[in-house]
Amino acid sequence: MTPEPALDRALSTLDVRPGRAHQLTLAPRERLALPRGGAALVYVRVGEISGSASARTACTVDAASGSVATTVGGRTLLAGDAFVSLGCHGLALASQSGAEVTVVPLEVAPSGDARSLPPFVFVSGFAHAEPAAAALAAHLGTTPNAETAERQGDETICKLMVTTVLLSALRAWASTDRDAAWPPRADDPFLARVVAAIAHDPGHDWSIGELASLGAMSRSVFAERFRRDVGLSPAAYVSAVRMERAKDLLEAGTPVSETSRVLGYASDEGFSRAFRRHTGVAPSAWRGGRRATVAI
Repeated sequence: MTPEPALDRALSTLDVRPGRAHQLTLAPRERLALPRGGAALVYVRVGEISGSASARTACTVDAASGSVATTVGGRTLLAGDAFVSLGCHGLALASQSGAEVTVVPLEVAPSGDARSLPPFVFVSGFAHAEPAAAALAAHLGTTPNAETAERQGDETICKLMVTTVLLSALRAWASTDRDAAWPPRADDPFLARVVAAIAHDPGHDWSIGELASLGAMSRSVFAERFRRDVGLSPAAYVSAVRMERAKDLLEAGTPVSETSRVLGYASDEGFSRAFRRHTGVAPSAWRGGRRATVAI
């Protein structure tokens, strides 16, 4: 399935710069911490590793078939599997019986469109689907105590491998079922135009009349059709989109006052009340990452 235009743009503009790869040996029950802000690719050479993700932060991709599913809770990766973190949240990977992994730190500079991408991607069967890239991954990097210089061409190989993993995983994510997507999409082309406009500028002071005009409908017909097709009233939808965008901005380190202003709130207090109603925590707490770290 062809990715939606927004996701296609996100993939094409995602600027990923791999750092120096290194190999790690994890003892039984040892953890590999991937902190918030520390994007990384992890390839399992030997053994197994497990991680646990909160709702709507991760997907699992079967690299061989291209199938994809939203991941909530624990997920175990075996030899030949891979894991990608875009650094939006912290997460710890652990091995129950011991593992050997290749870790590639990443610098990710996504465009605004890239906020549609999942923060975590568990990729099963990567070695089977991409044997050449997997062979590179198995031998890439140095051991922690190695004093040898990085081989010429490692950076190029690493970037090729990272790009292969990301594109295969994220393009599969782009093919997820309509009902699992956010924001919810509308089959009606007129309503789809309204949804796209809201997503493009959630901070605008949208009125029912303006939205109905975009959908080429009367106010009453628009309100009824929007609720029926999208599952929310227009006002509730605008609020929900604003809150999702607020989460992204706060997680990226945007100050609360600037987030409030960007999303069209008249005051920081009004924004804080709305955010707390939606998430149960204050914007400052969300920005501070107290809910972002997911441990096993």
